[in-house]
Amino acid sequence: MRGSLTISMKRNIAMTAVLALGMSLAAAAQTAPAAGAGSTQAPKVAVIAFQAAVTSTNEFQRDFADLQKKFQPQRDQLKTLSDEVDGLTKQLQAQGATLTDADRATKARQLDEKKKQAQRIADDAQNDYSQEMQDTFGKVAQKVAQLLQDYAKSQGFTMVLDATEQQQQAPLVLYASPSSDITKSIVDAYNTKSGVPAPPPEAPSAPRPAAPSK
Repeated sequence: MRGSLTISMKRNIAMTAVLALGMSLAAAAQTAPAAGAGSTQAPKVAVIAFQAAVTSTNEFQRDFADLQKKFQPQRDQLKTLSDEVDGLTKQLQAQGATLTDADRATKARQLDEKKKQAQRIADDAQNDYSQEMQDTFGKVAQKVAQLLQDYAKSQGFTMVLDATEQQQQAPLVLYASPSSDITKSIVDAYNTKSGVPAPPPEAPSAPRPAAPSK
């Protein structure tokens, strides 16, 4: 990581947790009795963007906001180091011709140390953030998965396919009627069951600076 601890939720949020959960759901589906066995009843299939459903719940949004606050000190520290690196770089560029060799070497060493310090902080924080992000997602995902199974049974679905975009394993949904998408229904049902209120809207934040490059 070379910048702040922002992560694209839509592209890649705890994919390991998603894959593990998908495998467990697939195993459960294989051991469940086939609905309508021995009858001519047409299968009732639904689709859900499971990852989007999890990250849309009030509980996940609350926990995600708490996680962002927890790592704010590291962001602030990286901002301070970034400003110091910029200042030293400008000094070297502006005063390089007038500095003595010893002063130039001192400032160059200080600049290199600041860059390395920023990179260490960014790497350590990213590793910690990624692990806690995975835990945060996985905790809610397990509960959403259980509610999904109960919901599917109560609605008489014979199969529910995961329509999450860019997923790294089957099934891949090539077409689904909008009426078969139960993502919002699951999110609404989960929010009602969890009792967690919707988080207040956040004010737009200023762009976060990138950490200095090596």
